[in-house]
Amino acid sequence: MKPTVSVVIPAHDEAGVIAANLDTLLTGTGPGEFDVIVVANACTDGTARAAARPGVRVLETSRPGKVEALRLGDAACRAFPRVYLDADVRLDAKSVRALAEAASRPGVLACAPVPEWDLAGTGRVVRRVHRVHDRLIAPSRALAGVGVYVLTEEGHRRVFPLPDVISDDGYVDGSFTGGERVVVTEARSVVRPARTVRAHLARRVRVRQGNRQLAGLGLPARSLRAGALRDLLAAREVSALDAACYLTVLAADRALTLLRGGRTTWGTDTGTRSGQPA
Repeated sequence: MKPTVSVVIPAHDEAGVIAANLDTLLTGTGPGEFDVIVVANACTDGTARAAARPGVRVLETSRPGKVEALRLGDAACRAFPRVYLDADVRLDAKSVRALAEAASRPGVLACAPVPEWDLAGTGRVVRRVHRVHDRLIAPSRALAGVGVYVLTEEGHRRVFPLPDVISDDGYVDGSFTGGERVVVTEARSVVRPARTVRAHLARRVRVRQGNRQLAGLGLPARSLRAGALRDLLAAREVSALDAACYLTVLAADRALTLLRGGRTTWGTDTGTRSGQPA
């Protein structure tokens, strides 16, 4: 059977989640329906062993970097459209088919699902921060921050090979405009955000550094509308305590970004799967 889509999954030390997430992806699929490539990237655990199963090709590389893994997996793909999926994000076959259908529409070059947030085990403070952040960015969310994006063959030509960027999804998002990119409401990705304030801050520092890098490449920056938080408070979509937690953590992540400067790393965000809630 010729595959209907290729799915590239970069995986750095994801042995704890990769097997279950592949089960979610492949349940209900026909033999060879999805061309799935897992790139075990500079792993020190059993990611490659956990990912091995019929219907999945596992590539291993000692070279670090998410973009390096994406390029390696992309080179092995056999079909379009292509789904680029974070290893710690759950995406089922029904959503993949909906994304593939959307990618076949005239004028669409890229698409992404609607995220659902798995907040199980998340600390009280960071849960409030997530609540505010999600509502603030929801109106402008497209391809970035949902753990999945999909490219048609034409869209792929625009962005691949990916440059060495921290935020691959931000780069892809900024490479398309208007109706070229769509959010597919019939598709859902289940995203596990940071469970602790510490993990959230580590992630936000990377996001800020990534955004700064994209701005240096001339890609348009997405900024929050002035007064957006005030409007959420007025509409009672968030509470005053939610807003206070958000603003406090926001100040901390800006300070940490300045302290860290240009130093960046890419790896597993273990705060989504371990640690004590805060």
